[in-house]
Order: sequence, then C-alpha cells, then structure tokens
Amino acid sequence: QLQLVESGGGLVQPGGSLRLSCAASGDTVSYYGIGWFRQAPGKEREGISCINYKDDSAVYADSIEGRFTISRDSAKNTVYLQINGLRPEDTAVYYCAAGHRSRFELLFRQCSLRDNEYDWWGQGTRVTVSS
Repeated sequence: QLQLVESGGGLVQPGGSLRLSCAASGDTVSYYGIGWFRQAPGKEREGISCINYKDDSAVYADSIEGRFTISRDSAKNTVYLQINGLRPEDTAVYYCAAGHRSRFELLFRQCSLRDNEYDWWGQGTRVTVSS
C-alpha cells in the first residue's frame, strides 16, 4: 500500500523559496503519476503541478506563472516541489497525490491536475507566506 508524506512547509517571507518533499513508501514512486495540489483557506483544492510516470515530464497550472518546479528522485523515492518567489496568495496546505500508471493509461494521459484522478494522498504540509 502506497503511503505519501509531505514535508518542507513553513512560514516564509514574500519573495522567499521553499522546497516541498513528498516521500513515498510501500511502492516505487516511479510507477505513479504524482500531483501537487494546494488548498487555501476558504477555497477549493487546486491542482498546481504533476509529473508523469513515463519520462518525468511535468505539467503546470497556468496560475503559478513559472515559479514552481516539480522533480522526482527515484533513488530516494521522493517527489519535490520547488517554489520560488513566494507570494501571500501562495499560503495554503500543499498536498501530494499519486495515481498508478495503470489508471492514467486508461485515461490516456500520464498525470493530471484533477484531484479525482488520484487514489493516494498525503496529509499535507502548510505553507504560510507573510512578512
């Protein structure tokens, strides 16, 4: 059974950077498309990036304007989300999620920004951007 644990959140000043980690256990993360989502207070959960299981190519939501970078370290069984130029509006709980490649094959894609296409979720890590 795959388990995901996020870490790396915290309080950061506007303009700062963070690297969020999504550590997987119970299976090999390379077999999964991995997505990063966030949920700000009072708002719906938003898909911000995903990395596909085939060749680690990435998809990003238009809203993040090139400030986020997703990557995978298969040796560490971990997926990262580097966030630069943090803004107060980035304040949210950030979640990673996994969908097995067999699921995405049925959907004719390799990862997704839709939360209902993922089966495993971490507990989230809180990011607060404030001066």
